[in-house]
Amino acid sequence: MASNPEQFITENGIKYVLAQFVDIHGVAKTKSVPAHCLMDVVNEGAGFAGFAVWGLGMEPHGPDFLARGDLDSLSIVPWQPGYARIACDGHVNGEPYPYDSRVVLKKQLARLEQKGWTLNTGLEPEFSLFKRREDGTLGPVDDTDTLDKPCYDYKGLSRSREFLENLVESLQKVGMDVYQIDHEDANGQFEINYTYSDALTSADRFTFVRMAAGEIANDLGMICSFMPKPASDRTGNGMHFHLSIADKDGKNLFGDDSDKNGLGLSKLAYHFTAGLLHHAKALCAIAAPTVNSYKRLVVGGSASGATWAPAYICYGDNNRSAMVRIPYGRLEFRLPDSGCNPYLVHAALIAAGMDGVERELEAGEPMNINLYSLSPEEREAKGIDILPQNLNEAIDALEADTVLTEAIGKEVMGEFIKLKRDEWIDYSRHVSDWEVARYGEFF
Repeated sequence: MASNPEQFITENGIKYVLAQFVDIHGVAKTKSVPAHCLMDVVNEGAGFAGFAVWGLGMEPHGPDFLARGDLDSLSIVPWQPGYARIACDGHVNGEPYPYDSRVVLKKQLARLEQKGWTLNTGLEPEFSLFKRREDGTLGPVDDTDTLDKPCYDYKGLSRSREFLENLVESLQKVGMDVYQIDHEDANGQFEINYTYSDALTSADRFTFVRMAAGEIANDLGMICSFMPKPASDRTGNGMHFHLSIADKDGKNLFGDDSDKNGLGLSKLAYHFTAGLLHHAKALCAIAAPTVNSYKRLVVGGSASGATWAPAYICYGDNNRSAMVRIPYGRLEFRLPDSGCNPYLVHAALIAAGMDGVERELEAGEPMNINLYSLSPEEREAKGIDILPQNLNEAIDALEADTVLTEAIGKEVMGEFIKLKRDEWIDYSRHVSDWEVARYGEFF
């Protein structure tokens, strides 16, 4: 937090502040405000015509959407000298607006705060670096990044180091403790890891990461894509959420060394896990929110022979084929992709997990096997269900899960479901190159 905003502006040479919020898709929206008007944004808010933004549930004759800045989030924009950014909460008619994603998350966080709890999350965003070819298509920015199994490849990492170094240095300048960067399993794909934080800060930070990565790439003549599945034969861009709940003294309430399963989980953690499993199909719509997301979640081999997408609704000890992996004493929710809205995903995780806690749901036995190797009959015999295999199925599940939608907020969920139904219809009507090639002269 900038304890003295005027001093912050002076010391950092700030000329403009980006008053920033996200639309329902999680895409950053901003207004550029002269620095001397910062406190106007904090106290009254920057005005937006809500009808112009996806998912705010507003008509052209409606009141203004006012984005009120949270001083805790005020930071410099390292790749844009002279600029700062402040994350904002949406207000309409003087009240927090229930369609605003950050407001939705804060409502769920208040449930935990009543118990003296804090949800801590560590996010692991994956992204792809592209360049535009002469024919207009996208390809890996590095022409030599062609290995069939490129994960952790030194050459692939080294030859994109200018972008990666610029990104990491920018994030470090705003206090993000980046501790690992690696080349992932697809050509031109990378992941950065930074230290966990409370859920609201995590969502703000991931929004900042996407802003930074997109603009730094653009300045270098690249395209940084957070598309869930950019290539049909390569792994997609996931964003795993590491989860734990701490008490007011910072103690991890998900940890328990006496766990009979050897996973280091407390009873609270098992109930929370059970809530995630119980609401998994509805969570899928929020965590994997695009048509393209389900190209990632379909189980099948990639060119590297590996897949990391969780199609199975279960949990297991360090099991990367399960929807929830247990890296001892915390949960790793592996379903989300890098195209998600981090505020809505966090809100949905709290709503689902707390339903498990409040109803004391049981998570069942952990599955410590390679789930990808199971036949459908073996999977069914073990009682393992599968996640929705397309966006329409996921939206059906979300709409039917009234416990989850009412907890998150009927307003924002209604808008989300409507927009995603429209997306599915648009997709269903689209005739792809694959269809033309397959059927054009087939009959």
